[in-house]
Amino acid sequence: MADCGPLGMLQQMAGGYCVARCLHVVAELGVADALGEQPTDAGTLAAAVGAHRDALSRVLRLLAAHGVFELHRGRFRHTAASRLLREDHPDSMRAFVRLFGLPVFWDAYGVLGHSVRTGRPAVELLHPEGLWSWLSHTPEAAAIFNAAMAAKARGQVAAVLAAYDFRGFALIGDIGGGSGHLLRAVLQACPAAKGILFDLPHVVATVEPTPRMACQGGDFFNDPLPSCDAYLLMEVVHDWDEDQALAILKAVRRAAPPAAKLLLIEALIPDVPGPDSARLLDIHMLALVGGRQRTTDEYAYLLRSAGFGLVRTVETHGGVSILEAVAR
Repeated sequence: MADCGPLGMLQQMAGGYCVARCLHVVAELGVADALGEQPTDAGTLAAAVGAHRDALSRVLRLLAAHGVFELHRGRFRHTAASRLLREDHPDSMRAFVRLFGLPVFWDAYGVLGHSVRTGRPAVELLHPEGLWSWLSHTPEAAAIFNAAMAAKARGQVAAVLAAYDFRGFALIGDIGGGSGHLLRAVLQACPAAKGILFDLPHVVATVEPTPRMACQGGDFFNDPLPSCDAYLLMEVVHDWDEDQALAILKAVRRAAPPAAKLLLIEALIPDVPGPDSARLLDIHMLALVGGRQRTTDEYAYLLRSAGFGLVRTVETHGGVSILEAVAR
């Protein structure tokens, strides 16, 4: 930032959406895939992705100033960040960037004032049925969403497995577990355990069960959950407001036998001030689904209200923490 004073700070923040939008467009065009190992000029890249040479050059120049690509003697080359935009990278984040560039996401911020005035998700002005229903009827966007969540989870799952010992659980329920990436990883690390993946019927219908992982379709607001000795809820509760979050936790408690463990895996709002990814995610939750990120104390209160006691909080160093609770 050229000017670190308050004027420069406000200028950067007020127009900061420009950088984000450039990143979305470059990810959508597949520029990182078109750029190989050799420095390449903007004209060659523009021809490869169907873009205007000068316009693409200016966009890449801005991104390079932020560490995404590098500009050297009129040619662009990869940085560690730009390589993550490649589709073939093992830790590719291209789908995650494309997700935030989808019209339903981007346009929601144009009407963010609705959320600030009412506390309701801004997306409801664009799609009154809500984001989840809209995604269920928009296959192309849903595919990008699912790929983005899988990309985001890759690093998180590895960090969770490194931070917590899942051995000792015989039957593990992954509630709202999507495609089951977390549960599969846990079962792979714990050969003696079995698992049940619980999610909406149309979600689990796309998942292939295994001898140690059963799939159960249902709605956790209306249908009974399986009885397990441990439950995983990874970035599920943050999608919902207080009443709905409490309803989910109570549903788990009704199914849980005494002393069963509940592992909430969420990005926590820190106690210290300053920029933080959880605070950013909190506004995404507000604008898109009406959910929220929470502090440790706020989760402890929800857990107590649902019949669980918070035992400890485990930092994973992967952007999420594990709140270990026990059924009382």
